[in-house]
Amino acid sequence: MQYKQWLNEWLMTTVKPLKKLRTYQRYSDIATRLIIPDLGEYEMDLLTSSVLQNFTAKITERYAANTVNGIITVLKNSLQRAEIMGLVQRQYSGSIQYPKHEEKQIECFSTAEQRQIEQFIIGKKKPKLYGILLCLYTGLRIGELLALEWGDIDFVKGLITVSKTCHDGWENGKYQKTTDTPKTRSSRRVIPIPRTVIPYLREMKRHSKSIYVISGSDGAEISIRSYQRTFELLLNRLHIPHKGFHSLRHTFATRAIECGMDVKTLSEILGHNDPAITLKRYVHSLMERKCAMMNKLGKNLQ
Repeated sequence: MQYKQWLNEWLMTTVKPLKKLRTYQRYSDIATRLIIPDLGEYEMDLLTSSVLQNFTAKITERYAANTVNGIITVLKNSLQRAEIMGLVQRQYSGSIQYPKHEEKQIECFSTAEQRQIEQFIIGKKKPKLYGILLCLYTGLRIGELLALEWGDIDFVKGLITVSKTCHDGWENGKYQKTTDTPKTRSSRRVIPIPRTVIPYLREMKRHSKSIYVISGSDGAEISIRSYQRTFELLLNRLHIPHKGFHSLRHTFATRAIECGMDVKTLSEILGHNDPAITLKRYVHSLMERKCAMMNKLGKNLQ
């Protein structure tokens, strides 16, 4: 059997029924675009350590580390399953080495940049932009924000229930937004809304023509890519250096620590399993904060 035949069978019989839809779509895309053109014609028994390691070296030069890790994951999982199913006497994916890479540092907006963003959004009074404010003060991921429905917000108690997320992807030849359950159990959570944010949510609801909190003026759903573009245009308009949308979540975490929130509480609001993840990945001490703390320490010198 050729490897491309097994990959397609593995995706349909093992991945699609057992994994989240987003995982299936991602694995399918990796197999179709990044693996089959180079390895698809190989007979299964000819995928030796040498062939696989040469392929790994090739993709390591061509793609970013995260993409390479995704390709290797598909290779390993599909070939290990093939051995379990008796399609090959031995599979050699154990010889593949993951590339070393440093975790990408996510940037945080300074307090001045955050104030500039907030003042612009409040001045514009466009409900669609209020989603950016919501992320700055709740730490929502963009997929969670765009999957949020009005029924998920309790205006009386001031709570947001996060029970789903969404992503953009290709399915049946079409690019579309797909709503799914959160990736982990801890991602299901209830977030208290700061009192100052609630009036903006009420204004959004008054103008809304959709079940979704974030939608177009005509009530149409908004894709992740479209909302990311909206954010990029906002930063360009304000002449603020580009940062990814996820920087809003990072900024929320940093401001929360700065105002005295304990890490355990913050990790639960962010939906992390382990508070250590919160400290390692999201909380970034800005230089202005470092200077202030060092000057405070320096006051001991008289």
